[in-house]
This record gives sequence, structure tokens and C-alpha cells, in this order.
Amino acid sequence: MNDRVKSLNTEVNLVTAGTSHVGMNSYGKIMVGDHAFEFYDDRNPNNYIQIPWEEVQLVIASVYFKGKWIPRYGFQVKGHKSLLNFSSKDPKKVLRAIRVYIEPNRIVRSLTFFQVIKRGLTSMFAKKQK
Repeated sequence: MNDRVKSLNTEVNLVTAGTSHVGMNSYGKIMVGDHAFEFYDDRNPNNYIQIPWEEVQLVIASVYFKGKWIPRYGFQVKGHKSLLNFSSKDPKKVLRAIRVYIEPNRIVRSLTFFQVIKRGLTSMFAKKQK
């Protein structure tokens, strides 16, 4: 059985090498097109991820050193609580291609380490005061 997966895209804007951090890391190709963000594993053709643009709530990018380094970005999808994380050789190029299909106000920076700690401490003290 050599059933190839059919792409959701009719027009492709960007194809680049990337890594999926969903479950075990897998290396493959990232494709940004007119209908979806797609990831295809190099080794296993049955291991793929297709995220239609209508299902994307937020695109969250980890930004360090004032935007000079973006190690990974993730998609918050309707119906899922966890992020679908990816990384690529040139993440700025991928995020610019995504910005064509997702409104810029839905592409956000992730919280920094200290913001997460501060948020946890403030919620902990708020619970104690109730």
C-alpha cells in the first residue's frame, strides 16, 4: 500500500526543512500554503500533520534576544489544549509566510520564563487570600 497523503493546499508559498515537536521529534518538510500549514515526515509518509487555517486560534512564537532568535513556534488549534510545536532553519521566513493567511494580531510571543514564574506566584498568593 503506497497511499500518499493528499495536500490540502492548491498553492504553496513556502517549503522548508523543519522539525515537529509533537510527541517524539520528527524531521521533515514544512509547507505553508493557501489552505493549511503542513508537516510531512521524511522517514514515515504516514506521519504528517495538516492544520487548516480555519482551525488555528493562535500562532505562538518563542522570541529571544529582541527577535534575533526564534527557536520554535506553535499552533493553538480549536479543540486542542496543547500546542503543536515546530521549528525550522529560518523561522522568520515561515512566520512571514503564515502572516499572509493568519491575522497579525493572532501571531503572538510566548511568555518569558520570568513571566511564567510571576504569573504562578501571583495566582498562588491570590488563592491563599480567598
